[in-house]
Amino acid sequence: MDIEQLREYCLSKPGVEETFPFGPDTLVFKVKGKVFLLTGLDSYPMRFNVKCDPDRAVELREEYPQQVLPGYHMNKTHWNTIVADGRLNGNQLKAFIDHSYELVAAPKRKK
Repeated sequence: MDIEQLREYCLSKPGVEETFPFGPDTLVFKVKGKVFLLTGLDSYPMRFNVKCDPDRAVELREEYPQQVLPGYHMNKTHWNTIVADGRLNGNQLKAFIDHSYELVAAPKRKK
């Protein structure tokens, strides 16, 4: 998956907007006004941050120690940085994106 494929996949989801709130080099995707994915446009290999269930985040970091890292510049409990260096396939990358999108897009439960 390259940056253009990542962009097309994110924009194919309902209600997604593409923004650059941190400057021209950081692409941010939001749903319902909340970030679910961000990536630097100049990183190689491509890396992107996605939201993740905290327990699942720990499991993924253990299973893929080179490709799933604690979220760079993010809350490391809730965010992972995914390194798209070719060792994870497109379906795995899409699953990370889908999970993040679902966490952010899900209706909030009232307490």
